[in-house]
Amino acid sequence: MKSKAIKQSSQIKSTRHFWWLFLLPVTAAFCIGFVWPFIQGIYLSFCKFKTVSSAKFVGLSNYASAFADESFQHSFWYTALTAIVCLVLINVIAFAVAYALTQGIKGSNIFRTIFFAPNLIGGIVLGYIWSMIFDGILQQYGTSVVLETKYGFWGLIILMCWQQIGYMMIIYIAGIQAVPEDMIEAAKIDGATKAQTLFKVIIPNVMPSITICTFLSLTNGFKLFDQNLALTGGLPYEQLADGSTINTTEMMALNIYNTFYSGTGASRGVAQAKAVIFFILVAAMGLAQLSYTRKREVQQ
Repeated sequence: MKSKAIKQSSQIKSTRHFWWLFLLPVTAAFCIGFVWPFIQGIYLSFCKFKTVSSAKFVGLSNYASAFADESFQHSFWYTALTAIVCLVLINVIAFAVAYALTQGIKGSNIFRTIFFAPNLIGGIVLGYIWSMIFDGILQQYGTSVVLETKYGFWGLIILMCWQQIGYMMIIYIAGIQAVPEDMIEAAKIDGATKAQTLFKVIIPNVMPSITICTFLSLTNGFKLFDQNLALTGGLPYEQLADGSTINTTEMMALNIYNTFYSGTGASRGVAQAKAVIFFILVAAMGLAQLSYTRKREVQQ
């Protein structure tokens, strides 16, 4: 037995000695697939190009054009509004469903599966499915999701809620089930009502789940692309005073995509600059939200 233990110990030591050999493939893949393209993307945001090999450095002109683009400004505010509405609705409804399904109702496992299922469907497929559903409802009123901005906006909200509530629900269920039973029992003994137990005991203990779900729903709302492309494609158009047009339901990711494929080398450089701005905005908001909600976890 002693010799076997010594042999196992030597094997562990030799494995630790060659740890870099196991880490090397993952590190190489990460650098090739993420780090290098990311650095190159930042460089290209300062260039005019049609292909990477034909890039010509033009300084900050791409960023100036991006900030001056009214369609990009509109897409930012439209994206921010959509993300905030989705953030509130998704988390409130997901938590309510999770709380209901942890109260011992019959068939709760079946309901969890049903609510989670939409998350397994791709965004493009969901966009086209809901486009047909909305158009089937709205055509009797002589309109469509691509004819009126308000219908396109609420169409995106409904689609996102339908897709993501089930996923957030699973995270909230895990958080609620992790709340210590003795704390809930102590609250009952002290005469706390269900509402008091929910707001004073359960929600404070579920703050880690709230942090995760808030982060995911916020970043997903800003990064939304395929659902936007399939449902409205940015339509309808709106003509500005200077004669130019903007897509009123176009979110930031779709605006970057349309700018990049508009056909000129200058527009591709501007699109790359927009992408860098987009990354900075999403990263800053995500980190700020994580910092705020994690402080709430510590306080609780």
